[in-house]
Amino acid sequence: MTSLTMAATNIITDQSALLAMKSHISYDPQNILATNWSTSASVCSWRGVSCGKRHHRVTALDLSEMEFTGTIPPELGSLSFLVFLSLYNNSFHGSLPKELANLRRLKYLNLANNNFNGEIPSWIGSLITLQSLFLFGNSFRGSVPSSLSYLSKLETLDLYNNLLQGNVPEEIGKLPSLKTFYLDQNQLSGSIPSSIFNISSLQLLDFSNNHLSGFIPSPTLNMSSLKIIDFSTNNLTGPLPSDMFDHLPELEEIYLTWNQFFGSIPSSLFSCQKLRILSLSNNHFEGTVPEQMGNLTMLNQLFLGFNNFTGEIPRQIGELKGLHIISLIQNSLTGTLPSEIGNLTQLKLLDLSYNSLTGTIPYVIGSLYNLETLSLGVNRITGLIPPKIFNVSTMIDIAISANYLSGNLPSSTGLWLPNLKQLILGQNELTGPIPSSISNASQLVTLELSLNSFSGFIPDELGTLRNLQRLHLAPSNRFNSTIESTLWGLRDILHINLSTNSLSGSLPSDIGNLKVLTELDLSRNQLKGDIPVTIGDLIELKRLFLADNRFQGSIPQSFGNMISIELVDLSSNSLSGAIPKSLEALLYLIHLNVSFNSFEGEVPYGGPFVNFSSLSFMGNPGLCGQQRMQLPPCKSSTSQRSNTTAGLVLKYILPVTLSTILILVLIIVYLKWHKKNANQPSQEESLHLETWRRISYQELDRATNGFSESNFLGSGSFGSVYRGTLPDGVEIAVKVFNLQAEKALKSFETECEIMGSIRHRNLTKIISSCSSGDFKALVLEFMHNESLETLLYSQKKILDLLERLNIMIDIASALEYLHHGYTSIIVHCDLKPSNVLLDEDLVAHVSDFGLAKLLGGGDSATQTMTLATIGYMAPEFGSEGIVSTKGDVYSYGILLMETFTGKKPTDEIFVGEMNLKRWVGESLSGDSDAVIQVVDDNLLSRNHEDFEAKKDCLISIMQLSLKCSADSHEERMDMGAVLARLNKIKVKFLKDAHSCF
Repeated sequence: MTSLTMAATNIITDQSALLAMKSHISYDPQNILATNWSTSASVCSWRGVSCGKRHHRVTALDLSEMEFTGTIPPELGSLSFLVFLSLYNNSFHGSLPKELANLRRLKYLNLANNNFNGEIPSWIGSLITLQSLFLFGNSFRGSVPSSLSYLSKLETLDLYNNLLQGNVPEEIGKLPSLKTFYLDQNQLSGSIPSSIFNISSLQLLDFSNNHLSGFIPSPTLNMSSLKIIDFSTNNLTGPLPSDMFDHLPELEEIYLTWNQFFGSIPSSLFSCQKLRILSLSNNHFEGTVPEQMGNLTMLNQLFLGFNNFTGEIPRQIGELKGLHIISLIQNSLTGTLPSEIGNLTQLKLLDLSYNSLTGTIPYVIGSLYNLETLSLGVNRITGLIPPKIFNVSTMIDIAISANYLSGNLPSSTGLWLPNLKQLILGQNELTGPIPSSISNASQLVTLELSLNSFSGFIPDELGTLRNLQRLHLAPSNRFNSTIESTLWGLRDILHINLSTNSLSGSLPSDIGNLKVLTELDLSRNQLKGDIPVTIGDLIELKRLFLADNRFQGSIPQSFGNMISIELVDLSSNSLSGAIPKSLEALLYLIHLNVSFNSFEGEVPYGGPFVNFSSLSFMGNPGLCGQQRMQLPPCKSSTSQRSNTTAGLVLKYILPVTLSTILILVLIIVYLKWHKKNANQPSQEESLHLETWRRISYQELDRATNGFSESNFLGSGSFGSVYRGTLPDGVEIAVKVFNLQAEKALKSFETECEIMGSIRHRNLTKIISSCSSGDFKALVLEFMHNESLETLLYSQKKILDLLERLNIMIDIASALEYLHHGYTSIIVHCDLKPSNVLLDEDLVAHVSDFGLAKLLGGGDSATQTMTLATIGYMAPEFGSEGIVSTKGDVYSYGILLMETFTGKKPTDEIFVGEMNLKRWVGESLSGDSDAVIQVVDDNLLSRNHEDFEAKKDCLISIMQLSLKCSADSHEERMDMGAVLARLNKIKVKFLKDAHSCF
């Protein structure tokens, strides 16, 4: 009887503890507790509660994934027989009550994926029977408690994705039973404790995504259980210990990406016969890829990209028949692709882009029947594309741009690829037509064939590719057909670029079917006829380029319906009539070019027209308008009335009536305007709010494939940039700031402040920012042609004189806007080729405002301690820290010289007192032919028919560059004058060059 009484008392104690738990749960969407946890039923029958068979006490409480919100009450510590406690994946919050230390029988504790905060309490070390501890996915702060070392039976310790800081305690090495240890996604610093490698039972060790530094300690014991090591995304450095892998015989996966390791791959690695995944990318490893890699017969994923490996790809890699992934992107690999790659029958991804590989694509790649991604872009590969590649039915992405491929695309014998989504072959030497069999690639999303020599008809079959979103067949191709009507049936297409071909015919009314189209570029063709009225149905269109064609007629009034439009270029056609006032409704229009047509009448002056200059309307002698636009004033005409009665009405009655009406109208308009402006943002604010997108870290993670090495674009002083694609198909560049770098946070804040408010065709557009904990990123427009620096010093694409001139006009236009066209003066402070990005049409976009200064209150200059890039800094910037718009002008002058000479200001030829400015200046002090000695060899040759026109143009450009880069800031021009001068140089060059033919 006494025993039964005690059992009843104890179960009442357990019941009280659980009822306290129920009272601390504030949100129960499934109504679990209200309907199930009732005192009318036994505690042991409550949902989530289990009791022991002998003592009838609560031994397990499992409330996982029930969507609860609440806190843990202290009373829970009275469940003295509790062995299993899980609150996994709910919304519990607050700190952990110290009374939980009374759960001395507890073996399993899972509080993961909640909102707990505060420090991990040291009393957890008193739960000496604990075997599994899961605290991941919370907001725990502070350090990892050293008291965890008392948990001698602990097998799993998971502290992933918290806010933990400080060092990893050495005492952790005293956990003799530990098998799985996760500390990833925290803010831990210091070195990796050597004691970790004393835990002989350890099977998995994950310290990734922290701020750990120093060397990896070399294991001294034979760790025969360890299978997975992940130290990626830290600041670890040094060479890998030469004997590191001698003690890891069972190792299956090792991840060391995104660190600062250097040296060669230690030979001890190749004794790990069970290794399946080797990821060493984004470090500074060097030397050749060892032939012993062929010893790793179990290897199926190999990531060595973004290092400094040289030499040839060893053929032994091609003998690892279990390989699924090979990524050697962006090293300095040379030689040809080994034909042994054809042995890798399990291979799914092959990425060897951004190297210096030569030779042809091995025919045997077409035998890789599991291949999904083939990326060989930016190499020196020549020859034909093996036709068998287009018969690999699993293929999803083919990217072999920027090589020297030649010949035709395979015709009907291939190109069926039912799963292909991307075919990127731009910037090669491919010829012939697009084969009609491309219609079999029914899943195709992107077709990029620009900068080749394709010709013939644009096939009807393109219109059957219903998933197509990006179609780029320009420039430098020679398509000479009409635009097939089926193309206008692609209702999901986002981008069409057919510019710089020889297309003829007219635009049909069916163009209005492309409801989601955001960019249409048909410039530099031979299209004619009227612009159809249905073009106004393209309400998502942002960019419209129809320049250099033979269009006639007027601009349709329906243009005013294209509410998203930002850029319109209709220049160099035969358009006539008036410029419609309906365009005043286009609030996002930032660039309009209707020059060199036959327009007449008054230019509208409302809406976006307040920002346009005379450059938008030049070459239309019939136009008139405001003096600000440098247009002749419009003539006013009055008609005379001969009727006496009408004259009396006009003289006496009508003015009084009109005056009364006008006063009433003005009062109504004022009241509405005042109310509207009290409740609505300004036009600039509205533009910002409409175009800004909310993008979470998870969306960026998915868009960039987990910020994978295959999406890496490059790095700078404050972080790294990745390419990504949002779910709606928008391509983005994600600039992730390394907050450990000095002033990186300030750079992020500056770019957000400045780039979030400015809008101009030639400035990089910011789509969003992401700031979450220690993650800071900007989401920007993706630029297909990388930076001006890349193109100036790359042999893949040689910029001609006019292309360079257009780019410099774009940059000048951007700076003129920053200095004079915004509400405050903005000084960029770091203008250089790497900060000028080029889109697929070679339109320049000034980027990277991390050092920019915002001058307000009438200030024209300020001082700073921040230095810009050597060689581009104005003298007063470097010596006194003076920041002004004239400093940007100086940098622009140096950039102008570099763009047309192909020489950096830090080039090795400039020694002693000789520098880029003096070199250019001395060339202009001699005879006119001396300019040949300094300009890029690709720009000027005596055997060119337009030699004199080019020479005169280049002399003018060099003279302008010297005026911009004068030592005294008072002698430099302002950017408005620079822009005007450049446009005059361009107009004169086009006129002189045209007269040569």
